[in-house]
Amino acid sequence: MILVTGATGHIGNVLVRQLLERGEDVRVLVRPGKMPPALEGLNVEIAWGDILDPDSLVLALRNVSLVYHLAAHISLVAEADLETESVNLQGTLNLLDAMRRSGHARLVYASSVYALKRPVGGTPIDETQPFDELHCQGVYDCSKARASLAVQKATADGLEAVIVCPSAVTGPFDFHESEAGLAIRLYMRPGLKFYVNGAYDFIDVRDAAQGFILAGEKGRGGETYILSGDRLTVQEVAQMVWKAAGGWHASLKVPLWLAYWAADLMAAFSELTGAKMFFTRYSLDAICSNSLFSHAKASRELGFQPRPAREAIADAVRWFQQRQASELLNPDTMPKATV
Repeated sequence: MILVTGATGHIGNVLVRQLLERGEDVRVLVRPGKMPPALEGLNVEIAWGDILDPDSLVLALRNVSLVYHLAAHISLVAEADLETESVNLQGTLNLLDAMRRSGHARLVYASSVYALKRPVGGTPIDETQPFDELHCQGVYDCSKARASLAVQKATADGLEAVIVCPSAVTGPFDFHESEAGLAIRLYMRPGLKFYVNGAYDFIDVRDAAQGFILAGEKGRGGETYILSGDRLTVQEVAQMVWKAAGGWHASLKVPLWLAYWAADLMAAFSELTGAKMFFTRYSLDAICSNSLFSHAKASRELGFQPRPAREAIADAVRWFQQRQASELLNPDTMPKATV
C-alpha cells in the first residue's frame, strides 16, 4: 500500500493518477469532509485525517510500504505565517514521528528548490547546495528548508528517505488553481497585460509526478534530487499563454520599482478585502533571483526526462479552457487530459 499526503494538490492528484495507472494500491490522507474534486472518480482508499493530527497519521500508515509526503501550505509572502510554518514543518515532524512508530516504510518527501541555498550570479544550482534556513526569502522557503533538514536528520537516524525538489509546476489537473495557474488564468484573458524583467524555471506537473515515482523506485536513501524543466522569462511565458489561448493580447513592460510599488498596494488591498494577490514582493524577488536549476543528477540516476515547458503551459491553458466549458455545460463533468 502507498500513502500520499497532499493528494488534492496539483502534483499530488497527478501523482495519484499515475500510481493508479500503474496498478498500485493507493491510500490518500484527506481532511474530514466532502470528497475533493481533484480525487473524484479515482479508485483510492481514503484515510480521513490531518497532517497536524498525529493519531490520524498512525492509522493512515497501517500496512504502508511507501509514503509520498506532499502536504504543504504555499505562501508567497515574506512575513510570518503561522499556518505555513505549522503545516510545512510541524506536519512533517508529525509524519516522521508516526513513521518511526509504525514500521519501516520508505519516504519520498516533497521539498522545493526554494529551500536550497541560491548562489548569486550565473552559478547553476544543483544538489550540492545545502538546505538554507538562515537566508530565506520568505516563510515558505524557511519552513521547507527546516522540514528538509529534519528529514535528513531522520535519515541519519535510520529512516529510508529521499528528498525531491521540484521547481515551479504548471500543466493540467490544476483543480485548486496553483500560483502558476493563477498567473496563466490572468494572462489568458484578452487585453493589455503588464510584465517585468525576470525569469524562473518551470516543469510540467506530469513530469514532476513521474519524477516522484522514479525517486520512490530508484532514489538512493538520504539523497536529494532536483526536478526542474526550462527557464523562461516572464515575457516568454506570457507569449506562450497568448498563443495557446487565442484572442487579442498586448503587452507593456513596466520597471521593477513600479511593480514592487504595485505589490505593496495589492498586499494592502488583499488584507482589507481577502482577495488573492496576483503577485507579491516575494514572487518578484523569486523571478529576479538565480533560477538556474540543474536536474542532471535526477536524469543520471533516476532516468528523469522532462518535456519542454512550453508544452506544459499550452496544456494548462487547454485544461483551464475545457474545465470552464465543461462547468458551463455540466457542473459534474470534468475535463480529461493524459497523465
